[in-house]
Amino acid sequence: MNSIVAYFNKPILKYSLLFGLGLGVLVFAFFLGLYAMGIVPLGNNKVLDIGIHIILIAGACWYYRKKVGNGFLHLWEALTIGYVVNTVGALIAGWLIYFFVTYIDPSVFTEYIAQMKDLMLQGKAELVKNIGEAEFQKMYNGVGDMATSEIIMDEVGKKTVMAIIPILVISLILRKQDYSILQNNKS
Repeated sequence: MNSIVAYFNKPILKYSLLFGLGLGVLVFAFFLGLYAMGIVPLGNNKVLDIGIHIILIAGACWYYRKKVGNGFLHLWEALTIGYVVNTVGALIAGWLIYFFVTYIDPSVFTEYIAQMKDLMLQGKAELVKNIGEAEFQKMYNGVGDMATSEIIMDEVGKKTVMAIIPILVISLILRKQDYSILQNNKS
């Protein structure tokens, strides 16, 4: 048991998990804010929470660079921090949203499904032209058969894809290495 605690006590993992936890809670708060305003908090309206992801990923890298790295941050450290914060935050937000739409207000999920079906019907002509009528019907029926448990992996999948470029940019901007070891210091 002590070896497990020691493993998770490494600063790069510990701070990434803490920032990821904070990210998940903030994304869920954004979800609740949309819900309180009467907006369907799933789907296209929720995509704006990627800004929260970007801010907390940058904050985690900056904090690690300042407090742990003493002003230095390797690219691999920044990439690791970014992906761990993003993944943990998406998992926590996905589970919190899942519990909300399962136990508190299931109508949010049914409104989301109805909105997705309506959107598909609006673009039916273009979709049928590209993929065919049979595939469209299969896709349309698949949307209706979605389970609330798919929210979790949907959240993780979308946020992973959406955060690739921001994590790379943040990592490149905030990295700072000590190049003095490469210089030939002759006394």
